[in-house]
Amino acid sequence: MRSVGEGAREWIRECQHQFRHHRWNCTTLDRDHTVFGRVMLRSSREAAFVYAISSAGVVHAITRACSQGELSVCSCDPYTRGRHHDQRGDFDWGGCSDNIHYGVRFAKAFVDAKEKRLKDARALMNLHNNRCGRTAVRRFLKLECKCHGVSGSCTLRTCWRALSDFRRTGDYLRRRYDGAVQVTATQDGANFTAARQGYRRATRTDLVYFDNSPDYCVLDKAAGSLGTAGRVCSKTSKGTDGCEIMCCGRGYDTTRVTRVTQCECKFHWCCAVRCKECRNTVDVHTCKAPKKAEWLDQT
Repeated sequence: MRSVGEGAREWIRECQHQFRHHRWNCTTLDRDHTVFGRVMLRSSREAAFVYAISSAGVVHAITRACSQGELSVCSCDPYTRGRHHDQRGDFDWGGCSDNIHYGVRFAKAFVDAKEKRLKDARALMNLHNNRCGRTAVRRFLKLECKCHGVSGSCTLRTCWRALSDFRRTGDYLRRRYDGAVQVTATQDGANFTAARQGYRRATRTDLVYFDNSPDYCVLDKAAGSLGTAGRVCSKTSKGTDGCEIMCCGRGYDTTRVTRVTQCECKFHWCCAVRCKECRNTVDVHTCKAPKKAEWLDQT
């Protein structure tokens, strides 16, 4: 459970990194067992991403713990043995390959347990997105090798499979979020079909969702929206972090802030690093709160 907890912290940080410039920024809520509050009650693309990234986080954490010897029930991958080859030629499996097989198997049993008991349309959606997350970690396994021979000639190689940085999984699932497919469950509840005629069918690697997302512009507790009032935005950006989009057309306030940072650091023999204090004055733009009448209209 310690490893699962570390995995949870890792995927929450990754979720917040991926959506740091968006209206919904993966904000966690204290004292809420769902971590993200009522936003998880809606079968939206945000919920789809959270299920996928959380499942991936468990796989990554357990697989890493196995290889580092932190768990007594698993160790290095027992299946990567003998000789193999790639574009560079033959090599011997050696070292400690990350045990992705155990990580995936554990995550499937642990994360999917609740959904398999419910057996409804939302559970079907969650199971699909959980599988996408597990597959994403496996997708970015990399081959690492060590050369043997005279003067590093690499006449012999020993290789092992290793996990990539979790950021690659987060980037990939974020792209899956952008291209998520809206679906409906079939009448027998065993599969998905396109939500509307002309929509493409979902594949095994697509994130799927049922409900459209709220715009997350204003505080709406029922929808799990915290609003964007007070969020920092960019005055010049035309993207999702720009004030026009982030503030939903409500405008923004500008505050001049002086920041003190360490600069011109120099190493002095022996053994100290001395820095100067640099002051930099910048304008910080934050979204205005909606007027009360406007807020009531939208909620």
